[in-house]
Amino acid sequence: MSLEFRHIAHAYGDVPALHDVSFSALAGEITCLLGSSGCGKSTLLNLTAGLLGVQSGSVELGGEVMAAPGNNPPPEARPVGLVFQDGALFPHMTVAQNIGFGLPRERRGEVDAWLDRVGLSGLGARYPHELSGGQQQRAALARAMAPEPSVLLMDEPFASVDIVLRRSLRRECRRLLREAGTTTVMVTHDPEEALDIADRIAVMEDGRIVQVGSPEELHERPASAAVGAIFGGAQVLEAHREGESLRTSLGNWPLTCVGGELPEAAALDLLIHAETLDCEPDAAGCFVLDVHPLGVASRVMLVTETGEQITIQTTSPVEEGQRCRVVPRPGSIRAFARK
Repeated sequence: MSLEFRHIAHAYGDVPALHDVSFSALAGEITCLLGSSGCGKSTLLNLTAGLLGVQSGSVELGGEVMAAPGNNPPPEARPVGLVFQDGALFPHMTVAQNIGFGLPRERRGEVDAWLDRVGLSGLGARYPHELSGGQQQRAALARAMAPEPSVLLMDEPFASVDIVLRRSLRRECRRLLREAGTTTVMVTHDPEEALDIADRIAVMEDGRIVQVGSPEELHERPASAAVGAIFGGAQVLEAHREGESLRTSLGNWPLTCVGGELPEAAALDLLIHAETLDCEPDAAGCFVLDVHPLGVASRVMLVTETGEQITIQTTSPVEEGQRCRVVPRPGSIRAFARK
């Protein structure tokens, strides 16, 4: 079933957290809510789970209203499963008992199959504290999925797992979710994680959805320089168009450095990648703050006269303390009208 958010607004007292949020988590797909801390993504998840009451707008599942002002059923009355950052397993129950907790008596025989599906065969008799962090998250996933909820909600589910295990765990998780056809909404602040697991990503900023799309769409066609910087590891530089050049804190650049459409606006945000910038010695240029060899190239941190820092990746010989002029490659920069 598709999960629909329609004109959701929410505030904590006088502090607004969400502003007119509308988007869809499509049936059978994994949708990631991506944004920095405080952007509203966990608030939206908690409204869906029933941990918070909807103040304005509605949450709909399969075309039916699941929650709205004056109609906020508790979590146990909603067809949703929950997986939290720390797993939240019941410490006094074995792994098998945890997985079977949400199952009716006649389905308790399915526990062994779920242990096998999440790679915990033979560990059903253990208690949560006897498992590793990754194993605990597998058990939490099995407990949430076993009752076959219409929607699975996941709040930073891999954040407490070490980074090497995290990659394999989220790929196993994606396989299980896609196999089961579960409509999933996952909160994360990690762009790599969103790209790795999601079918679609909803980027949030200051309580608003700024763009929704597939990983490819957001990477290749960002709606703004800020979104592009999230996924491409790029930097955003302010610029002002003056005739046939762009005035930046790094110097004046020709318009030919911009690839794709050039907005008509005079005030622009430039999306630039470190490897598309080079430098040339110039006594009036930026100060070289740090040089970090990476093998064939070096990562160079520069600082402008106004204190703005920029990173480039270059094969040119550069030394700390010298001054350089930054030179962009033709067509290597994307420009957006500044909002």
